[in-house]
Amino acid sequence: MNAYAFDLAGVRLLALPSGALFWPAEGCLAVSDLHLGRSGRYARRAGALLPPYEVEDTLARLDADIAATAARMMICLGDTFDDLQAAALPERDALWLARLMAGRRWIWIEGNHDPGPLGLGGEHRAEMVLGPLRFRHIAVPGASAEVSGHFHPKLRLAGQSRRCFLVDTARVILPAYGTYTGGLGAEDPALCDLMGPGAVAVLTGAVARPVPAPGRGRRG
Repeated sequence: MNAYAFDLAGVRLLALPSGALFWPAEGCLAVSDLHLGRSGRYARRAGALLPPYEVEDTLARLDADIAATAARMMICLGDTFDDLQAAALPERDALWLARLMAGRRWIWIEGNHDPGPLGLGGEHRAEMVLGPLRFRHIAVPGASAEVSGHFHPKLRLAGQSRRCFLVDTARVILPAYGTYTGGLGAEDPALCDLMGPGAVAVLTGAVARPVPAPGRGRRG
């Protein structure tokens, strides 16, 4: 899978090149910030016309990750939809998502863009504790053993901006998984202040590649 393996609170985790996080011992796959329906929201609110294929592309990548890992549990770390209106998926996409959910435990974590897709079944949580790890949408300063998303971290390297995980001994912040999502530079104080000494940025792409995180050593 060309993944990057690391330990958090004694748990071995894999940062996948796609931006998903896999916990092999639990058969648990986690993704954050799918922002399904972003192109539709842009069209409704701003009149911006983006190619309306991001839902299919995001679901296709999620389908591939679930198949590759044989995940038994799925945790979506919030902002699954770009807004509540976007949760009304076209029938084809709704059936696709229902097929992915079938036969596995599926947990929706509440995000700041949506409270969780209440009409899609599964479990709905503000946060979730599984073993020693706590899954939530937004990182809490001073927390430990924390898995979160929200910030859409990116890192510019060799002139290219790449989505990335941010990992230290206390937490991992996942990149946005959705196709049409922007990002916050990993050098931004909001992220630097969360990450501790020795933090790494794990770049997504063909291979999950770790590099030193900028501004490491500061914690809020």
